[in-house]
Amino acid sequence: MKDIPSKKLLLIDDDPNLILLVKDYLEFNGYEVLTASQGMEAIKILEKETPDLIICDVMMPEMDGYTFVQEIRQNPRLDWLPVIFLSAKGQSKDRIKGLTQGADVYMVKPFEPDELVAQVRSTLNQSVRLMGSNPRKTENYPRIQVPKSVELTPTETKVVDLVAQGFSNKDISQALGVSQRTIESHVSNMLNKTGLHNRTELSRWAIQNELV
Repeated sequence: MKDIPSKKLLLIDDDPNLILLVKDYLEFNGYEVLTASQGMEAIKILEKETPDLIICDVMMPEMDGYTFVQEIRQNPRLDWLPVIFLSAKGQSKDRIKGLTQGADVYMVKPFEPDELVAQVRSTLNQSVRLMGSNPRKTENYPRIQVPKSVELTPTETKVVDLVAQGFSNKDISQALGVSQRTIESHVSNMLNKTGLHNRTELSRWAIQNELV
């Protein structure tokens, strides 16, 4: 079965110890993690890489988290990216400022690693659902090309619909009343049919072609 690459995250923090700990924990949970020590370094990474989600410290030298998020929100190629803010400031006014400045989630340090993983998973799922309900969210991607002869079976169409909504193979198997291995097989078959590389590309192709 073709491997399904993990989601790519960009982690930005000027604390090297936090970078090491959080990166290790996220990778243990199956995510690919890029890192930067401050905003300008992250901007340079984003010129070459497009992650699925950004985790960003608020207080950083040279460019703080607020300024960084404002920068990407003004870039049509990046403005859709979900952002999780990390901050030692936990008062209501700080949370409100973070969310109004463009972050999707505001987490206060110190936090439990499991909570961060849960927020990452939830935010990624919500991001995929937004792309599905708002086609504008996919317009910044090149249109995904697959052979015109590709046709999905009714069951595959149901599966890709749920994939595009951000559900895991386990969730889909429960929704459709089949085994998780069966869902993995359907996803693998669709990747082989289309020549696509991962679930994200499969979701975007389905959305772009109004299959979901």
